[in-house]
Amino acid sequence: MAGRNFEPFWISSAPATFSWSLGLTDWRDIGDLQDIVRELRTKGATLKATEQPIDTSNAAGKAFLDMLGVFAEFETNLRRERQMEGIAKAKAAGVYKGRPPTIDVEAVRKLRAEGKGVNVISHTLKISRASVYRALGPSPLSGNGSITS
Repeated sequence: MAGRNFEPFWISSAPATFSWSLGLTDWRDIGDLQDIVRELRTKGATLKATEQPIDTSNAAGKAFLDMLGVFAEFETNLRRERQMEGIAKAKAAGVYKGRPPTIDVEAVRKLRAEGKGVNVISHTLKISRASVYRALGPSPLSGNGSITS
């Protein structure tokens, strides 16, 4: 289920009301919210919020819930836009450079050229096998990006 704090799969098919405190930050978008309400409805239950006038068993409650979802999605999008603007500004100023590399790609390639296998390289450099594969890049022999041994 899409909502982060909610797993409605335990609800039986008997008629039930599920009470819950809703926060605008609990949803990524209106689709998440509607998916949860839809899942509850298929289980024969309705949603009743504990802190807002929301009760999905009636039209007014459904409308209010949808409005909350729209505003939650709007806030999420505004936050994302501001974040992207800040990152672009920082990059333009030369401040935002991302995380510094933690893997010495040349050391990985040197050990590989010496005939060492992926396991030995990962243990020697104390990095994961996936990091070794990433550092080595696609293999020209395999054609699919994987490296054997």
